[in-house]
Amino acid sequence: MTGKQIRFNKLFGGKRNAALVAVDHGAEFGPTPGLMDFPAALENLGGADAILLNPGMVGQAAGFFSRPEAPRMVLRVTWTTAYCFPFNYRESHTAQVIGAQEALGAGADFIMACCLLQSGSEQVDRENVKLFADVVAQKEKAGIPLIGELFPVDAETMPPEELHMRVYRGCRILAELGADAIKTFYTGERFHEVVEGASVPVLALGASKCSEPEALAKARKSMQAGARGVVFGRNVFQAKAPAKFLSQLASVVHKG
Repeated sequence: MTGKQIRFNKLFGGKRNAALVAVDHGAEFGPTPGLMDFPAALENLGGADAILLNPGMVGQAAGFFSRPEAPRMVLRVTWTTAYCFPFNYRESHTAQVIGAQEALGAGADFIMACCLLQSGSEQVDRENVKLFADVVAQKEKAGIPLIGELFPVDAETMPPEELHMRVYRGCRILAELGADAIKTFYTGERFHEVVEGASVPVLALGASKCSEPEALAKARKSMQAGARGVVFGRNVFQAKAPAKFLSQLASVVHKG
């Protein structure tokens, strides 16, 4: 068994599911409500199976992740213009901000990299695939699992059928390129097709902030469709009582 398999099994071994919390919003949004005091925000998230953050925040989070019972650390290794919503960028240019080996040295158990497709430019798509393939080669050498992020540009405004087909095709493409798991949008009643077609574990992302019952309902429907977990951000750390909501979310993920 390789190091990558050992780390992968700590979240997904034995058909286990995982509740991940994303606190990586600052690299695209800047100061974000709920994360202004980053160490304090983490104290509410001990009930997560893993936490997604940016490399530059590891220093502030070291004490939290040093605890024996701490969640697994997932480091984002890419940055893309498409996620900088305040800047109103319309293209999908992506850069790698840390190598897989460096992420492993920083304490990461998993890494996450996006691969934006159908950007409107075949050249940009080619460059994004090349970058993602480079990350795949790095993670295999470092022995660390990679969660690929399939996030269609304008996903929350495009017609549901178009979103479903982009996610359905894109998840399999990322798996074929070497992703060990995939984070993507819940696409509704046909989400089971995404899960079945991906060939690797699929995690449903939380997307925009919504009411707590709506967020839990999305998680429940995702799990019923076969997802292996969720990656929720604002719906957790901006909840009225983040630790309490996270406990409810983890119950949905682990117990249905």
